[in-house]
Amino acid sequence: MNQETYNKTQFNKIKEKLMSHAMSHYGKERIKALQPSSHLDVVKKRLQETAEAKALLMANLHVPFMGLNNIEHLTKQVEKGFVLEPNELVSYADFLRSNRLIQSFMQKNAFIAPLLARYSETLQLFSTIEEEIYHVIRNNQVENDASRELRKTRRGIQETEKEIESKLNAFIRNSQNKPKIQEAIIVKKNERFTVPIKATYKKQISGTVVETSSKGTTVFVEPTTVIKLNDKLFELKMEEATEIYQILSTLTGLIAEQLPAIQSNLDVVAQYDMIFAKAKYSRDIKGIEPEINQDGIIKFVNVKHPLLGDSAVPLNLSVGKEYRGLTITGPNAGGKTVVLKTIGLVTLQTMIGVQISAETGTNVGIFDQIFVDIGDQQSIENALSTFSGHMRNISEILVRAKQNSLILLDEIGSGTEPNEGAALAIAIMEAFYKKGSIIITTTHYGEIKRFSEQHEDFLTAAMAFDPENLTPKYQLILGETGESNAFWIANKMNLDEQVVKKAQSYLHDRNYSTKKEYSLQKVKKEKETTLFPTYQKGDRVFWTEKKKIALVYKEVEMTNDVIIYVENEEIKVHKRQLKLDRSAKELYPANYDLDSLFEDYHERKKRRDLERGSKKAHKKLRKEMQERQAKDSLYYEE
Repeated sequence: MNQETYNKTQFNKIKEKLMSHAMSHYGKERIKALQPSSHLDVVKKRLQETAEAKALLMANLHVPFMGLNNIEHLTKQVEKGFVLEPNELVSYADFLRSNRLIQSFMQKNAFIAPLLARYSETLQLFSTIEEEIYHVIRNNQVENDASRELRKTRRGIQETEKEIESKLNAFIRNSQNKPKIQEAIIVKKNERFTVPIKATYKKQISGTVVETSSKGTTVFVEPTTVIKLNDKLFELKMEEATEIYQILSTLTGLIAEQLPAIQSNLDVVAQYDMIFAKAKYSRDIKGIEPEINQDGIIKFVNVKHPLLGDSAVPLNLSVGKEYRGLTITGPNAGGKTVVLKTIGLVTLQTMIGVQISAETGTNVGIFDQIFVDIGDQQSIENALSTFSGHMRNISEILVRAKQNSLILLDEIGSGTEPNEGAALAIAIMEAFYKKGSIIITTTHYGEIKRFSEQHEDFLTAAMAFDPENLTPKYQLILGETGESNAFWIANKMNLDEQVVKKAQSYLHDRNYSTKKEYSLQKVKKEKETTLFPTYQKGDRVFWTEKKKIALVYKEVEMTNDVIIYVENEEIKVHKRQLKLDRSAKELYPANYDLDSLFEDYHERKKRRDLERGSKKAHKKLRKEMQERQAKDSLYYEE
């Protein structure tokens, strides 16, 4: 596979959807690195993993993943030699506990997921570390009983704090101190216990000012009676912090000692996380596990493009068994390119073990390589044309393609002279065919259609089109060829009816009109004898014969006649009867719609109704189209 294939089929978007279902960074990284496998056994195993995980989910059974969100960061901290905080150690213990619970869960549900249960056998258990962390740490705090020294130190802290509190309460109750106290409370400032004193009395209190309020009206004084006790408390706090660090360091060391084995568990859990992400996605799209083969057979039964959701039109096709090549025809915007992308994306999705939106009977070929040439290959930097870009891409594909390759080529041979493009396209298709590749192409060219119809190992297909409503149906019909609907579009765009009829006749009999009808000498002679001015649409002229003001609609080609618009009527007159009154450039702004000067109100309303999508107007248009079809059939019968 190559990155171009992934980009053109939007395969990376499927990966993004899978990653959104993963719980851990490790699982997301596994999905990001996941590559389609061309080995049938590997794909079977991947699909089995997904199916088993999905079965567990559908049974409302949930894998006990715990501690995954932060495990990558914590592991890196341990690797760097940092000591984990109490809450971090609890998170790590949760992860280790999760390993044990996952193994128990998988063994218990082995009858539903036998393959996934076997994976759990490789998980190593760390009950000692897990239990030690839970024993030492409660509510994200190190327990008093974590060590004898810590218990002794914390008892000393409690006793010292009680003694300080007793002395300060006595200070506050002292009648001599009461008038000097701002508020009868004990306040801790800078790890020292103090009493708030009115600033005016600060020199009358025996003690140390620890802090002053922002307004300067209050000072926080540490009375002399508690200074030594505060010092003692500070020392005890330092001893406590040292002991806690030692305990946390020991617990972190237990993890560090087992880190290689824990990393092995991380790999297994990350694998589970990836598998269950695929299962969740498969459940969301109501996917099924297709049949798979390595014989180049593609059989789609109501397969939907995975990124189009409910709006996707189901795709049905079969290629690779009776036919090695498929040529898809039909109008622009009819869905040909979507068919190619669906084939490529569904195949890649299967090859990574993700179920697909399809019906039973779908069979997906597992290919060694999938190559695509879809979209505009133009390179501005290299000044390459679209055709050159396509040829460069196809040239590289042709070198790398082999027997078990899937080739998807959009609008093959386009972007150059049609006859040459068609001939080159057919030669390219033959080259891929002779290599043994499965070749699926889209085209407008009649010669390529005929080649596919005549080739014993190629099949044609057409994108369905609704001629009544002039809209594509986005459905693929095998065994048919589709037209580009150029005549329908031409009629819709109001091209002259006679021109369209003439084109239709040329399509069938190629009896072109090649007779010379105008004498160049005669035209030159007329130009030499009389030179008349050139008129532009919208020019205001004076019609001398009727003495009326008129507007120029258009000049008649190869003559000196002009069609003018006067009193809501179009009249053809010779230029000698006209005199320019004022030019259109003088009369109207630069971007003025000159057609509105000549268009009947009803016609203008009809055109605007069509543009805004009026159902009534489109119904009337379809009726007119049916009448033209009836006339066309009479024309061919004659």
